[in-house]
Amino acid sequence: MELKRGQVVRSAAGRDQGDWQAVLTVNPPWATVCDGKARPLERPKRKKLRHLAPTATLLPQEALSTNRKLRAALREFCRQAEDKEP
Repeated sequence: MELKRGQVVRSAAGRDQGDWQAVLTVNPPWATVCDGKARPLERPKRKKLRHLAPTATLLPQEALSTNRKLRAALREFCRQAEDKEP
C-alpha cells in the first residue's frame, strides 16, 4: 500500500511502537509522521516506510492544520480501533 499525506499509520518499530500517527510527507525510503503531542507538526519524526503499518483511513487536510485538530482526529481513530479489538 502506498502512503499518502494524511494517512493514519501505526508505528511498528522504535520508541513510539504501537502509537497512531499521521503521514505528512513521503520520500522513499522515508516518511515524516506526527501525532500532535509527542511529535507536533513543527517537529515531525522521520521513519522508514517498513517501520510503519498503514491503515485505509485518510484524514482530511484540515485535520493536519494544527496540533489540536490532529490530536482530535487521531483520538477518534484510536477509539474506533479499540472498539473493533476483542
